[in-house]
Amino acid sequence: MANTKSSEKNVTAAGESADGFTPERFERELKDLAHKARSETFSHRLVEQTGVYVRIVLLLGLLGIYSHVSQLNLSPVYGSIPSSIWHSKLLMGGCFAGWAANVVLRRYLPIGTLKALPIVAVCIPSIQHYLGPHSQTFGPQWGPVVTEALTLLPLSVLTAASAADCWEDARLGRLPSFIADAAPGISSWALFRYFEHRAGIHLSPLIGRTIIFTRIGLEMFLSVAYAGFAPSKYLIYAAFPFLHTLLLNTHLQSTAVTNRLMGSMMSHEWLLLERRESITGYISVVQSLKQGFRAMRCDHSLLGGEWIEHRGGRVSEPIYGVFVMLEAVRMAVTDVPVADKDAHALVIGLGVGTTPSTFVSHGINTTLVELDPVVHELAVKYFDLKENNPPVLQDAVTYTASLAKTAPATYDYIVHDVFTGGAEPVDLFTLEFFQGLHALLKPEGTIAINYAGDLALPTPKVIYRTIKNVFPTCRIYRETPVDKQAVKASGMDFTNVVIFCKKSSSGGPLTFRKPTAKDVLQSPSRREYLTLKNEVPEQDMLGPEEDGILRRNETGKVVKWHEKSAVGHWALMRSSIPAFVWEKW
Repeated sequence: MANTKSSEKNVTAAGESADGFTPERFERELKDLAHKARSETFSHRLVEQTGVYVRIVLLLGLLGIYSHVSQLNLSPVYGSIPSSIWHSKLLMGGCFAGWAANVVLRRYLPIGTLKALPIVAVCIPSIQHYLGPHSQTFGPQWGPVVTEALTLLPLSVLTAASAADCWEDARLGRLPSFIADAAPGISSWALFRYFEHRAGIHLSPLIGRTIIFTRIGLEMFLSVAYAGFAPSKYLIYAAFPFLHTLLLNTHLQSTAVTNRLMGSMMSHEWLLLERRESITGYISVVQSLKQGFRAMRCDHSLLGGEWIEHRGGRVSEPIYGVFVMLEAVRMAVTDVPVADKDAHALVIGLGVGTTPSTFVSHGINTTLVELDPVVHELAVKYFDLKENNPPVLQDAVTYTASLAKTAPATYDYIVHDVFTGGAEPVDLFTLEFFQGLHALLKPEGTIAINYAGDLALPTPKVIYRTIKNVFPTCRIYRETPVDKQAVKASGMDFTNVVIFCKKSSSGGPLTFRKPTAKDVLQSPSRREYLTLKNEVPEQDMLGPEEDGILRRNETGKVVKWHEKSAVGHWALMRSSIPAFVWEKW
């Protein structure tokens, strides 16, 4: 009997294992289904889906911020315009590749795409640091491409792949299939571009306020944010690049790193006097011990400089003659000459302060308008800026528009001297802006406009025709004569020109008196450049009428030429100051 029962148990066990079904198991599965149904409440689904969408938004938000920060880090070495030429195309290609190949990456990548993101983010500052010294080899066109192809491109690929994985967990409801297939990709790209745009707006005014809001500070902060978003044991591989950035990366503006950078530059006979980051770019003051001059840079542009051996006199000796040429606005002949002590001048754009300091030395009541407070601070500290009025540290477009309404016909002289990285800031060269300056000039007043650019391009002609539309009587002078052989060989004619204009056409053509000893102020450069030379025939600057003039809502007609002009400016800057000075920012 016992054997029979034992046999039945074995048969039962065998039968259960064979068909896998028993009343007990059936009851157990029913209980599991009931529990799952109770847990699948609306609130549970809401929390779960909210988590999915929050991860997507954070992924795209971090990439949008890093996209802007990557451009900030390239601009001191290549300038903002060359850095941007291929930027959007690389990002778009990276996002498309990551989205399309997320399954392949998931299969063959040693770790998940999400866990790989912090490692890539931490390595970016080190890669940028090591690629910077090769900028002279790569050049302004390929340098940014190579750098972002090894930094931002992998980040965008992994971000898009991770976002695609997250979208697989998203419930898109009862959307038609063709919409459900397209919506994740389109909405992800739109979200990324939104965050990228907002980052540019909100980060720019904060740059330089604390060490976090510096170029490297932001990259390190984003690295930590990625690590917090996707923690894993693989973060151990990020320790070395993180420590390298913290201790050895010369772009980090800590005291220890800055002192080490100063020592490195001293070995090349260059002094780094101070460096700061601000709203207009990376700003530093450097001094050549061998050549004997001091200069201020902003990103990949020189704002001006002076010869050290002439310091201590009434005025400085600028390294560029164009700044002296601007002072000739005082020597424009008028029907009723105005004494310096009775004159009022408005200077838009500071640089190192050569022109406003000279006006103040002559006793002219001078108002200075400068957007960047750091530029003003360093001009006072290192270039002996002279002032007799508090500076106006704000946007010139807004300030002059308001002033033209409340205080028209205020100034005898206006000097317009603004320039950014190989391209004119278009808002300061529009018809509307010049009309505001026209209103601010007294009837006998004169304006001097410094324009730096490639005269072989259409842009200078559009700008000059815009000026002529407001100021009918003008004359144009180059800083240096035309080098026809160089222009023919390179196809570029990059130079500074100063455009002098009278407010009205009455009283005949614009003429200048000869400089006197009082004008020269015992300055060799003023003795040389105040006698204006290298006049440009007006017909050479007018160009075809179909190009029109530059209005506030038509700036695209000159922006399209900025890339070519900026590349030429980059090469000019590298011939003025050695490559390693630009690279060791």
